[in-house]
Amino acid sequence: MRAVQVQEYGGPEVLRTVEAEVPEPGPGQVSVDVAYTGVNFADLKARGEGYRVPSLPFVPGLEVSGRVRALGEGVSDVEVGQEVAALTAGGAYADVVVTDATTVFPLPSGVDLRTAATLPTVLPTAYALVHAVGRLQPGETVLVQGAAGGIGTVVGQLAKAAGASGVFGVVSGAAKAKYALDHGYDDVFVVPSTTDSVQFVDEVRAATGGRGVDLALDPVGGETFRASLASLAVFGRLVSFGNASSAEPWRVGQPELYPTGLSVSGFSILTLAQTAPGALRALTEKAFAAVAEGVVSLPVTAEFPLEEASEAHRLMGGRTSTGKLLLRVA
Repeated sequence: MRAVQVQEYGGPEVLRTVEAEVPEPGPGQVSVDVAYTGVNFADLKARGEGYRVPSLPFVPGLEVSGRVRALGEGVSDVEVGQEVAALTAGGAYADVVVTDATTVFPLPSGVDLRTAATLPTVLPTAYALVHAVGRLQPGETVLVQGAAGGIGTVVGQLAKAAGASGVFGVVSGAAKAKYALDHGYDDVFVVPSTTDSVQFVDEVRAATGGRGVDLALDPVGGETFRASLASLAVFGRLVSFGNASSAEPWRVGQPELYPTGLSVSGFSILTLAQTAPGALRALTEKAFAAVAEGVVSLPVTAEFPLEEASEAHRLMGGRTSTGKLLLRVA
């Protein structure tokens, strides 16, 4: 079978298509004939700096859609040939991938394989940020970093559906701002560089009459994390769900939280899959239902053949992409 492999860390050019053996599922696992693979920023961090990579060489990729190829011992929730979406620990840039059965999800009625590839990481993450972790209430306001990306696109729609009175986004360019405004955002602030992150604090305060937002969602870390914290209203909540800046891990304590009763929490869907798969399954079912019911949609804005994975990485790494990027495998 074909697989896109990384043998050394570096730029998009280190992604190379190779011939590999077809993996077989072990106990509690499922193998999937891949139709489409989602491209995520975590893939770029894995390729460039070894994020969540156990050893070299490795095959990146965290989510797929396709058909069940084979079942490992003890698996009975899905059938061979069934169309599914799956979250993986890696290896999804390939014709066949193996993953734990607990992270394989039958497709909701009316959802095709192309759409399904956009779901496994983005939809549950966005749903958790708005509901399970962020606990957004009707009438509250929310600030979202990376508003034009996959997660940002879904969060904007979910927040509106949840009754948010103001949904504000931060993006790196004017084209991204226009895109975000079409996907649930009331106002979008353009911040070309994370070094300018303090800029949006004043804009958020102005947009909320000096009050700040009730909920801020940050996948960037570093200075952007601190600026998001400074954008909160009294009793505001900040959820960190990534560190795209590769800055030193954030630290916040009593001096920052006590004066206005702020709280900070975190979320990682990959960690949840390892530590609480039952909670992930319940979360995913709710998130997928939001798609099946038409509450949210995630546009596929670019699609590449598997052999052109490097081009997908160049596009995403150039900070000009919006929505979801896919690799077409079969």
